[in-house]
Amino acid sequence: MKKILLGLLLAVLLLVGALYLSGYGYLVKAVATVYGTGHSTTFLSDYTYFDNRTIAASTNPQPWPLSHDYNRVPETDTLQHLHKQYGTVAFLIIKGDSLWHEKYFQDYTPLSKSNSFSMAKSYVSALMGCAIADGYLKGLNQLVGDFLPQYREGLAAQLTVADLSSMASGLNWDEAYYDPFSITTRAYFDTHFRERLADLRITTPPGKSFEYLSGNTFLLGMVLEKATGKTLSQYLTEALWQPMGCESDALWQLDSDESGLEKAYCCIASNARDFARLGKLYRDGGKWNGKQLLDSTFVATSVQPRFAEHPEYGYGFWLLDYQGVHYFMMRGHLGQYVIVNPTNGVIIVRLGHQTADTTPQGSTYPQDIFDYINETNKMLSN
Repeated sequence: MKKILLGLLLAVLLLVGALYLSGYGYLVKAVATVYGTGHSTTFLSDYTYFDNRTIAASTNPQPWPLSHDYNRVPETDTLQHLHKQYGTVAFLIIKGDSLWHEKYFQDYTPLSKSNSFSMAKSYVSALMGCAIADGYLKGLNQLVGDFLPQYREGLAAQLTVADLSSMASGLNWDEAYYDPFSITTRAYFDTHFRERLADLRITTPPGKSFEYLSGNTFLLGMVLEKATGKTLSQYLTEALWQPMGCESDALWQLDSDESGLEKAYCCIASNARDFARLGKLYRDGGKWNGKQLLDSTFVATSVQPRFAEHPEYGYGFWLLDYQGVHYFMMRGHLGQYVIVNPTNGVIIVRLGHQTADTTPQGSTYPQDIFDYINETNKMLSN
């Protein structure tokens, strides 16, 4: 038995060594973080397994006012079933400027942190708007090569910050979440990913068509670092988190403390109430309590499609025309949503463990998005 155990140990050590020697050492952390904790993919509380940088709570916190009808209307039977089916941990409905409905599950509370996943892309795009307003960037047509020298030749010389925000870069990035060898997986677990970003290339003309690639937001984050001279966490704290009155500290995952690169494409750990604030800011044309934090034209442009053939995406936000309403959304892995109805001012926040695996015919979105909208509308009509 001892010989068998020693043999197995030696085999594991050899495998680990081979992974590191071949440049795939990040897979060791991936396996330990995901499968070693009993999961099959990244998860809501995985930020505790990574280095993080703090986004500081506002020194002037602004709690959401509770509506006169706060939690008076019961959830529909269908909505309750959706929560159980997809493992919802937080579900909020903002009506106007007040919290109208709020429900938590699985020991989550209003203060519980949860991984934003790709909802973080909306924050990075918003910071691009802040950088334009603050004079760090000239505008949407600012060239990426003005800040990152490796993008000054060939097709890359045409690349703009608008192309990165609207997912139109022509970047050679593999957006494969469940392939352990894809660059997207490496980006999540590699402890020195900044070095890997230098290897990215523009292989098709930028600014011509939509292709959702997380690497775009990584590069946009690096541009913002260079342009502002600040980390993304610091700039988010100063430009948005503080003035929006966010009540809690948030955490932005890093590749490592040593490298210090925020995972710009994902991974802000915050709570449902504070996530809702960016939706409100965009709903209100970039204005927060009378102060213009983002240019209204920039906001309006962000929530309209750049490409007619891809009406589902603007600049950092997902778009949905449904039942005569033009919704815009922050959207992340496993069904993290901030869904904004600018027509009636309603904001839906849903955080949880799963999303639907079915998609209505003709749509790019999973069925649960439509279900959350439908059931919210039923509650509001009571």
